[in-house]
Amino acid sequence: MVYYFPVLGALMLAAGTILERFVLKKRKIGIRSYQVASFLAIVIAISPFLYFFWKLDPMALAPGNIFIFLAVILFALLANLLVFYSLKWEKVTNLEPARVLEPLFVILLVIIFSLFIDGVYAKNPKVILPAIVASLALVFSHIERRHLQFNKYFIAAIFGSFFFALELVISRLILDLYSPVSFYFFRSAFILVLSFIIFRPSFKELDRQTKGIVFVTGIIWAIYRVIIYYGYLSIGIIFTTLILMLGPIFIYLFAHFFLREKMSWRNFAAAIIIVGSIIYALF
Repeated sequence: MVYYFPVLGALMLAAGTILERFVLKKRKIGIRSYQVASFLAIVIAISPFLYFFWKLDPMALAPGNIFIFLAVILFALLANLLVFYSLKWEKVTNLEPARVLEPLFVILLVIIFSLFIDGVYAKNPKVILPAIVASLALVFSHIERRHLQFNKYFIAAIFGSFFFALELVISRLILDLYSPVSFYFFRSAFILVLSFIIFRPSFKELDRQTKGIVFVTGIIWAIYRVIIYYGYLSIGIIFTTLILMLGPIFIYLFAHFFLREKMSWRNFAAAIIIVGSIIYALF
């Protein structure tokens, strides 16, 4: 049963990306205002569940663990700004070759971290090898000749993917000290406060419909991240990442049907390789 949750997470990733693209492109909202509004929606959406899933180990307040938590906040803040900037001015399908680098970055960082830290990051070759194969297939399926000419939005998306991956990997170092719900609440609340202080946004550009879409997007991201953290704790980072690679495939399907953006036959080939890699890792 636990293996189905990352599949749901992949669907949440696709839905959240499409809604973000719609709001940033169609609703004429700036990335700074969207950053604050988005995290406000996440904090509001996840707050009621703290009553049922609260956990904060006293060790979380140790200086070393606080330093790791602050690093998570910094990398997450940078990643979100870079991704929002790229989504604001570029098509989802044009950015996917950069965004799908995130799983590969996660796997490579886990391998590197596992060389220096024991007992946190899994080293099972049966999971690592298919994950690498699937991530490479995913990346190559999204690269076209036109993507070799990088514009600033594409480069921003690449760095956004790297900082998201780095944030996720170092989060695992302290994740046991929280529940997935409480960790994501604290992460989002700190980013919300910092973003508000830095950007001082005006929400006048948000009409009622836009606010509703942003709130729904916040719910989706809350579900997505809680699923990721739960997967990290229960089945490991690499296997969770492997299943979440279905997300870009769903993104192309959603972009095709809802944003009228074309998808390639290579995405179907990548989907077959990813599914095959998941089955191999399972059995």
